[in-house]
Amino acid sequence: MLRLRLLTWDVKDTLLRLRQPVGHSYAAEARAHGVRVQPEALSRSFREAYGAQRRRFPNYGQGRGLSSRQWWVDVVKQTFRLSGVQEESVLMVMAEKLYDDYCSAHNWEALPGASETLSQCCRRGFRMGVVSNFDNRLENILCQCNLRHHFDFVLTSEAAGCAKPDGRIFEQALRLGGVLPQQAAHVGDDYSRDYRAARAVGMHSFLLRAAGQGEEPEVPPEHILPTLSHLLALIEKGEDQHC
Repeated sequence: MLRLRLLTWDVKDTLLRLRQPVGHSYAAEARAHGVRVQPEALSRSFREAYGAQRRRFPNYGQGRGLSSRQWWVDVVKQTFRLSGVQEESVLMVMAEKLYDDYCSAHNWEALPGASETLSQCCRRGFRMGVVSNFDNRLENILCQCNLRHHFDFVLTSEAAGCAKPDGRIFEQALRLGGVLPQQAAHVGDDYSRDYRAARAVGMHSFLLRAAGQGEEPEVPPEHILPTLSHLLALIEKGEDQHC
Protein backbone atom coordinates (compact mmCIF):
# COMPACT_ATOMS: atom_id res chain seq x y z
CA MET A 1 0.00 0.00 0.00
CA LEU A 2 1.07 3.60 -0.45
CA ARG A 3 2.19 5.29 2.73
CA LEU A 4 -1.06 5.94 4.56
CA ARG A 5 -1.82 9.53 5.58
CA LEU A 6 -5.42 9.35 6.85
CA LEU A 7 -7.19 6.88 9.14
CA THR A 8 -10.98 7.07 9.41
CA TRP A 9 -12.88 5.37 12.21
CA ASP A 10 -16.30 3.95 12.85
CA VAL A 11 -17.43 4.65 16.42
CA LYS A 12 -20.15 2.35 17.82
CA ASP A 13 -18.64 -1.03 18.75
CA THR A 14 -15.31 0.05 17.26
CA LEU A 15 -14.22 2.84 19.63
CA LEU A 16 -17.21 3.18 21.98
CA ARG A 17 -19.79 0.75 23.31
CA LEU A 18 -22.88 1.04 25.47
CA ARG A 19 -22.23 0.56 29.17
CA GLN A 20 -25.33 -1.64 29.48
CA PRO A 21 -28.08 -2.95 27.17
CA VAL A 22 -30.66 -0.38 26.08
CA GLY A 23 -33.43 -2.24 27.91
CA HIS A 24 -31.69 -1.84 31.26
CA SER A 25 -31.25 1.92 30.81
CA TYR A 26 -34.86 2.33 29.72
CA ALA A 27 -36.13 0.19 32.62
CA ALA A 28 -34.15 2.28 35.13
CA GLU A 29 -35.66 5.48 33.71
CA ALA A 30 -39.14 3.95 33.91
CA ARG A 31 -38.59 2.98 37.57
CA ALA A 32 -37.70 6.60 38.34
CA HIS A 33 -41.22 7.47 37.17
CA GLY A 34 -42.92 4.66 39.07
CA VAL A 35 -43.33 2.47 35.99
CA ARG A 36 -42.27 -1.19 36.09
CA VAL A 37 -41.19 -2.73 32.80
CA GLN A 38 -38.89 -5.70 32.28
CA PRO A 39 -35.53 -4.80 30.67
CA GLU A 40 -35.75 -7.78 28.30
CA ALA A 41 -39.18 -6.67 27.06
CA LEU A 42 -37.84 -3.16 26.49
CA SER A 43 -34.84 -4.49 24.56
CA ARG A 44 -37.14 -6.45 22.25
CA SER A 45 -39.46 -3.47 21.84
CA PHE A 46 -36.52 -1.17 21.11
CA ARG A 47 -35.27 -3.40 18.30
CA GLU A 48 -38.76 -3.41 16.77
CA ALA A 49 -39.32 0.35 17.17
CA TYR A 50 -35.83 1.26 15.96
CA GLY A 51 -36.06 -1.02 12.93
CA ALA A 52 -39.44 0.33 11.90
CA GLN A 53 -38.33 3.96 12.31
CA ARG A 54 -35.14 3.38 10.34
CA ARG A 55 -37.09 1.80 7.47
CA ARG A 56 -39.69 4.58 7.45
CA PHE A 57 -37.32 7.51 7.97
CA PRO A 58 -33.75 6.49 6.99
CA ASN A 59 -30.78 8.42 8.37
CA TYR A 60 -32.70 10.16 11.18
CA GLY A 61 -35.39 11.53 8.88
CA GLN A 62 -33.02 13.53 6.70
CA GLY A 63 -35.06 15.50 4.18
CA ARG A 64 -38.33 14.32 5.71
CA GLY A 65 -38.93 17.22 8.06
CA LEU A 66 -37.71 15.45 11.20
CA SER A 67 -34.89 16.52 13.45
CA SER A 68 -32.73 13.67 14.76
CA ARG A 69 -33.93 14.54 18.25
CA GLN A 70 -37.55 14.08 17.22
CA TRP A 71 -36.59 10.87 15.39
CA TRP A 72 -35.11 9.40 18.58
CA VAL A 73 -37.85 10.70 20.88
CA ASP A 74 -40.39 8.90 18.68
CA VAL A 75 -38.33 5.67 18.85
CA VAL A 76 -38.16 5.82 22.65
CA LYS A 77 -41.87 6.54 23.04
CA GLN A 78 -42.78 3.70 20.68
CA THR A 79 -40.44 1.36 22.57
CA PHE A 80 -42.37 2.00 25.78
CA ARG A 81 -45.74 1.78 24.03
CA LEU A 82 -44.85 -1.64 22.63
CA SER A 83 -43.98 -2.67 26.20
CA GLY A 84 -47.38 -1.58 27.52
CA VAL A 85 -46.72 1.98 28.73
CA GLN A 86 -49.34 4.30 27.23
CA GLU A 87 -49.49 7.47 29.35
CA GLU A 88 -48.39 10.19 26.93
CA SER A 89 -47.14 12.71 29.50
CA VAL A 90 -44.84 10.13 31.12
CA LEU A 91 -43.68 8.86 27.72
CA MET A 92 -42.58 12.33 26.66
CA VAL A 93 -40.67 13.06 29.87
CA MET A 94 -38.86 9.69 29.74
CA ALA A 95 -38.06 10.03 26.04
CA GLU A 96 -36.55 13.51 26.42
CA LYS A 97 -34.51 12.40 29.45
CA LEU A 98 -33.18 9.28 27.71
CA TYR A 99 -32.25 11.26 24.60
CA ASP A 100 -30.13 13.55 26.77
CA ASP A 101 -28.66 10.65 28.77
CA TYR A 102 -27.37 9.01 25.59
CA CYS A 103 -25.49 12.22 24.77
CA SER A 104 -22.88 11.62 27.48
CA ALA A 105 -20.41 9.22 29.03
CA HIS A 106 -23.25 8.17 31.36
CA ASN A 107 -24.20 5.51 28.81
CA TRP A 108 -21.05 5.16 26.69
CA GLU A 109 -17.54 3.87 27.40
CA ALA A 110 -14.40 3.42 25.32
CA LEU A 111 -13.54 -0.09 24.17
CA PRO A 112 -10.36 -1.61 25.60
CA GLY A 113 -7.32 -0.22 23.81
CA ALA A 114 -9.24 2.54 22.00
CA SER A 115 -7.62 5.55 23.64
CA GLU A 116 -4.13 4.04 23.56
CA THR A 117 -4.40 3.04 19.89
CA LEU A 118 -5.68 6.47 18.86
CA SER A 119 -2.84 8.15 20.77
CA GLN A 120 -0.26 5.92 19.08
CA CYS A 121 -1.75 6.67 15.64
CA CYS A 122 -1.59 10.41 16.33
CA ARG A 123 2.04 10.12 17.44
CA ARG A 124 2.80 8.28 14.19
CA GLY A 125 1.58 11.37 12.33
CA PHE A 126 -1.66 10.05 10.84
CA ARG A 127 -4.49 12.45 10.16
CA MET A 128 -7.59 11.05 11.84
CA GLY A 129 -11.30 11.34 11.20
CA VAL A 130 -14.58 9.73 12.21
CA VAL A 131 -17.05 8.32 9.66
CA SER A 132 -20.10 7.13 11.56
CA ASN A 133 -23.79 6.42 11.00
CA PHE A 134 -24.61 8.58 14.00
CA ASP A 135 -26.62 11.70 14.72
CA ASN A 136 -25.32 15.11 15.75
CA ARG A 137 -24.77 14.08 19.40
CA LEU A 138 -21.57 12.29 18.43
CA GLU A 139 -19.24 15.29 18.84
CA ASN A 140 -20.37 15.72 22.44
CA ILE A 141 -20.23 12.00 23.21
CA LEU A 142 -16.65 11.80 21.95
CA CYS A 143 -15.74 14.86 24.05
CA GLN A 144 -17.36 13.34 27.14
CA CYS A 145 -15.50 10.08 26.60
CA ASN A 146 -12.22 11.98 26.10
CA LEU A 147 -11.64 10.82 22.51
CA ARG A 148 -12.59 13.90 20.43
CA HIS A 149 -9.12 15.50 20.59
CA HIS A 150 -7.65 12.68 18.50
CA PHE A 151 -9.64 13.62 15.39
CA ASP A 152 -9.26 16.30 12.73
CA PHE A 153 -12.93 15.90 11.81
CA VAL A 154 -16.08 14.04 12.85
CA LEU A 155 -18.39 13.17 9.95
CA THR A 156 -21.79 11.76 10.91
CA SER A 157 -24.36 10.40 8.49
CA GLU A 158 -26.72 13.14 9.69
CA ALA A 159 -24.22 15.85 8.70
CA ALA A 160 -23.20 14.09 5.48
CA GLY A 161 -26.76 13.56 4.31
CA CYS A 162 -26.00 9.91 3.51
CA ALA A 163 -25.11 6.83 5.52
CA LYS A 164 -22.62 4.01 5.17
CA PRO A 165 -22.40 1.89 3.02
CA ASP A 166 -23.11 4.81 0.62
CA GLY A 167 -19.71 5.67 -0.82
CA ARG A 168 -20.46 9.40 -0.80
CA ILE A 169 -19.84 9.62 2.96
CA PHE A 170 -16.34 8.20 2.49
CA GLU A 171 -15.72 10.56 -0.43
CA GLN A 172 -16.65 13.49 1.84
CA ALA A 173 -14.20 12.17 4.44
CA LEU A 174 -11.43 11.97 1.85
CA ARG A 175 -12.07 15.60 0.87
CA LEU A 176 -11.99 16.63 4.54
CA GLY A 177 -8.73 14.71 4.97
CA GLY A 178 -7.23 16.09 1.77
CA VAL A 179 -5.96 12.71 0.55
CA LEU A 180 -6.42 10.25 -2.28
CA PRO A 181 -8.41 7.07 -1.54
CA GLN A 182 -5.31 4.88 -1.66
CA GLN A 183 -3.68 7.07 1.02
CA ALA A 184 -6.48 6.35 3.50
CA ALA A 185 -7.69 3.39 5.53
CA HIS A 186 -10.96 2.91 7.40
CA VAL A 187 -11.33 0.94 10.65
CA GLY A 188 -14.70 -0.52 11.63
CA ASP A 189 -16.55 -3.56 12.93
CA ASP A 190 -19.17 -4.04 10.18
CA TYR A 191 -18.28 -6.00 7.05
CA SER A 192 -20.73 -4.27 4.69
CA ARG A 193 -20.90 -0.74 6.08
CA ASP A 194 -17.24 -0.40 7.03
CA TYR A 195 -14.88 -2.89 5.41
CA ARG A 196 -16.47 -3.41 2.01
CA ALA A 197 -17.90 0.12 1.63
CA ALA A 198 -14.53 1.80 2.21
CA ARG A 199 -12.79 -0.52 -0.23
CA ALA A 200 -15.46 0.21 -2.85
CA VAL A 201 -14.25 3.83 -3.06
CA GLY A 202 -10.59 2.78 -3.28
CA MET A 203 -9.61 3.06 0.38
CA HIS A 204 -7.85 0.42 2.44
CA SER A 205 -9.79 -0.98 5.36
CA PHE A 206 -9.48 -3.09 8.47
CA LEU A 207 -12.26 -5.14 10.08
CA LEU A 208 -12.40 -5.33 13.87
CA ARG A 209 -13.48 -8.88 14.49
CA ALA A 210 -12.96 -10.56 17.85
CA ALA A 211 -12.26 -14.28 18.02
CA GLY A 212 -15.43 -16.33 17.74
CA GLN A 213 -17.41 -13.59 15.97
CA GLY A 214 -17.45 -15.52 12.70
CA GLU A 215 -15.38 -15.00 9.61
CA GLU A 216 -16.00 -13.17 6.34
CA PRO A 217 -14.50 -15.28 3.53
CA GLU A 218 -13.57 -12.22 1.44
CA VAL A 219 -11.44 -10.60 4.15
CA PRO A 220 -7.76 -11.56 4.08
CA PRO A 221 -6.27 -12.32 7.51
CA GLU A 222 -3.98 -9.29 7.27
CA HIS A 223 -7.08 -7.05 7.22
CA ILE A 224 -8.60 -8.55 10.40
CA LEU A 225 -8.09 -6.84 13.76
CA PRO A 226 -8.62 -9.20 16.71
CA THR A 227 -8.25 -6.06 18.88
CA LEU A 228 -7.59 -2.38 18.17
CA SER A 229 -4.06 -2.72 19.52
CA HIS A 230 -3.16 -4.87 16.48
CA LEU A 231 -3.72 -1.98 14.06
CA LEU A 232 -0.32 -0.31 13.85
CA ALA A 233 1.53 -3.61 13.43
CA LEU A 234 -0.74 -4.53 10.51
CA ILE A 235 -0.27 -1.13 8.89
CA GLU A 236 3.50 -1.33 9.25
CA LYS A 237 3.54 -4.87 7.85
CA GLY A 238 1.46 -3.76 4.84
CA GLU A 239 3.69 -0.78 4.14
CA ASP A 240 6.81 -2.93 4.37
CA GLN A 241 5.36 -5.37 1.84
CA HIS A 242 4.06 -2.55 -0.44
CA CYS A 243 0.88 -4.60 -0.82
